[in-house]
Amino acid sequence: MVSVIPAFAQCAQCAAAVKTNSASGASTANGLNNGIYVLLCAPYLAVAIGGFVWYKKYKRKDVSLEIKSEKLHLN
Repeated sequence: MVSVIPAFAQCAQCAAAVKTNSASGASTANGLNNGIYVLLCAPYLAVAIGGFVWYKKYKRKDVSLEIKSEKLHLN
């Protein structure tokens, strides 16, 4: 799970495009990084929205606890 060796997970075409564009001063690398952030955050956002909808749908309203004043006989 823990590795000290860096992983280069870009395809050769993406890595070459980012390297040449960043060397020439273009902002393609920023666009690629922003795209990675969007892809990273999308699943978490979907789960959060689903949890919020579930919470709102199944939240109990007007719950009253009716407790009897009789003693409990556990034996």
